[in-house]
Amino acid sequence: MADTRDLRNRWYAALLAVREDPGSPDPSDYADNLLARWSEPQRRYHTVDHLAAVLGHIDTLEPYADNADLVRLAAWFHDAVYLPERSENEERSARLAERALPEAGLTPKDTDEVARLVRLTETHAAQDGDGNGTVLCDADLAILASPPDTYASYTAAVREEYGFVPDDAFRAGRAAVLRQLLGLPRLFRTPYGEQRWEAPARRNLSAELEGLERP
Repeated sequence: MADTRDLRNRWYAALLAVREDPGSPDPSDYADNLLARWSEPQRRYHTVDHLAAVLGHIDTLEPYADNADLVRLAAWFHDAVYLPERSENEERSARLAERALPEAGLTPKDTDEVARLVRLTETHAAQDGDGNGTVLCDADLAILASPPDTYASYTAAVREEYGFVPDDAFRAGRAAVLRQLLGLPRLFRTPYGEQRWEAPARRNLSAELEGLERP
């Protein structure tokens, strides 16, 4: 289980690094609200552990970002609204960022960038040259390159989140997602991600797809 005290400290550090209004409200209220969202009972994979993992990957990928602290704030918001049965989670999460971050002291420009990054996680289609976007998307997808036992835990947690979906429908839907990912020319767009994560991620995705297609 992720250390919520450490997560709060990481929130403060990222927010204070970029906010321009020193008279803004105490950032602890925002941290508490976001941590409560990430701890909701319907979550099995999209939990504080996922948030902590994404933040850790952003640390690794920081040299490729244009502003790593804005990417960190986007990580906090990217699944802040998460209902597995809904399709507009990223949009609702981005709107939450657009409401909260100006109150927290961010400029309109920086708020817009965080919201853009949150929306980007719907497709993970970051373009070459988009430093912030490639870092966030690679950090979010890094779980795909995990060791096989960790990857198996990830897929089991995702299945739990979609427990309301019948097995046949879930297998078909998940297989379609895996084929779409495997059809991409590149899963990862930072040099680090391409070198370290691309091959193991494709092995994991292929093995999962093979299992789903097995009679």
